[in-house]
Amino acid sequence: MLIQPFASECGAHKLRVTYTHSFDKLLGFKIADGDMTGIWPFIPSNSPISLSHAEGAYLHLKDGKKILDAAGGAVVTNIGHGRSEVADAIHAATLNATYVVPPWLTPEREALLEELRNYWLPQHLPCVHLCSGGSEANESAIKIAVQYQAAIGQPQRKLILARNLSYHGTTISMAGLSGHASRKRGIEPLLEDHPYIQTPYPLRCPLGPHHPDACQYYLQDLEDTIQKLGSANIAALVAEPINGSSGGAITPPAGYWQKASEILQRHGILLIMDEVMTGFGRTGTAFGSQLYDVEPDLLVAGKGLAGGYAAIAGVFGRADIANAIREGGFNVMFHTFGALPQSCAAATAVLKILRDEDLVRRAGVIGQKTLERLQGTFGQHPNVAEIRGAGMLIGIEIVKDRDSLERFDEGARVTDRLTSAAMNAGVFFYPGGTGEYRDVMCIGAPFIIDEPEIELMETALAAALADLPAS
Repeated sequence: MLIQPFASECGAHKLRVTYTHSFDKLLGFKIADGDMTGIWPFIPSNSPISLSHAEGAYLHLKDGKKILDAAGGAVVTNIGHGRSEVADAIHAATLNATYVVPPWLTPEREALLEELRNYWLPQHLPCVHLCSGGSEANESAIKIAVQYQAAIGQPQRKLILARNLSYHGTTISMAGLSGHASRKRGIEPLLEDHPYIQTPYPLRCPLGPHHPDACQYYLQDLEDTIQKLGSANIAALVAEPINGSSGGAITPPAGYWQKASEILQRHGILLIMDEVMTGFGRTGTAFGSQLYDVEPDLLVAGKGLAGGYAAIAGVFGRADIANAIREGGFNVMFHTFGALPQSCAAATAVLKILRDEDLVRRAGVIGQKTLERLQGTFGQHPNVAEIRGAGMLIGIEIVKDRDSLERFDEGARVTDRLTSAAMNAGVFFYPGGTGEYRDVMCIGAPFIIDEPEIELMETALAAALADLPAS
């Protein structure tokens, strides 16, 4: 397999640094010692969390408290915090070349391409475009899809299908594409409308929870939407193989992805699989789409690519797509910090650790053990609708009433309450949901956790559920 650019586009170290800034001079007023109010974050927090350092699967706060990072940050951390091999690789890359324009090859970029080609990428996706993060990468994939359609003589194919429960990034265009109500608030006038299909959601299928005809129901929705819009107008569908934190690891009905892929192919619509969260081992496979034997036309992956050690994401695509774009006279423009050598070096080191320590397989094993433990303990809890997921991506959906699936009122801020109670019990779970779909707690822990961490998550979840408001 030949890795080529799209359209020939040109033990644990802890680093502690103390910064001294003259913020009073910069801002024109004096800030009390230790007071960061109005500095970080942009919207001040009443109770900011201050870290001293992180190590392995744990976060150490400045007040001395030790917190299990069951969220993996934002479902990012896969090999754990503080691996010296990765720090050393970044250090060496920084000394070798600080910044080089993305189209040029450097030793760090070549090493990452070799790692991807030899051990990670599906054979049908040899072309690589590297970005700084998932929002950039998803946007790039959409541009590539539209350029491809134009290059093959179908410029009218410019509609992008998305799903009503989804998240693909925080830029203006990706916020508009995403089915995530809370992240659109206040910017609605800027956002372009996109057509949505229904996200396969077995628990809340309109036919009934886990209805035997759920797969056909959602496939028919896809077919009906394509017919309504006109297949000749649609460039691509963007979707996650397993819904991420926006819905809490929602897994589709059996057979859905194979049949959905066939429908898209029949209509000439590209499948862009957003694996920013599910890629590089999170689901116990290299990529989440492999759980369903699906071959996307374009695959986007990010978070796990460098495991939080550097900002990097990639678009991986078919050779005929890249060749058509080139022959059409188009180019795939890079972002300034795409393929930063330091980020490539970090990614190569992380991917090698994942291989050498068999951590992808471990994510599947330890994830299944975690899922079974939590289902056994909380599966019949009156406020737990479902505990689901694959590998080390697990969602816990909380409801006001288990039988009716009625949600708590949004004003009750149940997810915030749960997350806070779990933190007090020593565990950071990732808060999920979209506002409309809410009260989901996600587990995206490093793949290195073991039995003690599972027990700690179980204890913290019990403490969180005990803090729920009365129904």
